[in-house]
Amino acid sequence: MPKLHHLRLPGGMTERGFWLYVWRVQNSAGTELLYVGRTGDNSSPFAASTYRRMGQHLGDAKNTNALLTHLSANDGERPIHHYEEFEMFSYGPIFPEVDRHPDFVYRQSPHWEDARELHEPFRDRMAALEKKLAGELKRCGYRVMNSVNSKAVLDPADWPPVRDSFAEHFERLKGRP
Repeated sequence: MPKLHHLRLPGGMTERGFWLYVWRVQNSAGTELLYVGRTGDNSSPFAASTYRRMGQHLGDAKNTNALLTHLSANDGERPIHHYEEFEMFSYGPIFPEVDRHPDFVYRQSPHWEDARELHEPFRDRMAALEKKLAGELKRCGYRVMNSVNSKAVLDPADWPPVRDSFAEHFERLKGRP
C-alpha cells in the first residue's frame, strides 16, 4: 500500500567538506544500531557533503555502502526497507574541502598530488576524530556496528566541540573526557 513519507534536509548538509556523522538505525524489533563515519577519506583529495554520502550509504554500490554492509553483518540479511527508521546526525564541515589548481584533472599529475598533499592533514585529523567518536559511543554503551582503525593522532582541541555536538542526540556522551 502506498504511503506518504517526508524527509526534511537542511541545506547545509549539501556543503562539501570534512564532516563527521553518525547513522542511527532502528530495526523492526526496536534495536538501535549506530554507524560512525566521515567525509574526506583516503581514496582521493575530495571531501563530499554528508548529503552525498547519505545516498551512497543507502545505495547498491558495494564500495560505498558501508552502512548496509554493517547492517547485514550485525543485524542479519533483510531488505533495507524492512528497517523502521534511518537517522543521520552530521557535524561540519569541520574543515573545508581543499582548493584545487584550476588545471586540476582527476588522477593527473602534478595537480592531483598537490591536492592530496593539502588534503591529507585534514583527512588525518578527521580519522582521529572518527575513531574517538566511535570509541566513546561504544564506551558509553551504544551499539556501534563499525570499528574505526586509524593511527592518526587526535588533536585534543578538536574533540570537545565534536563531543558536545553529538551529545545533544547521544546523551551518554555528555561529560566524557
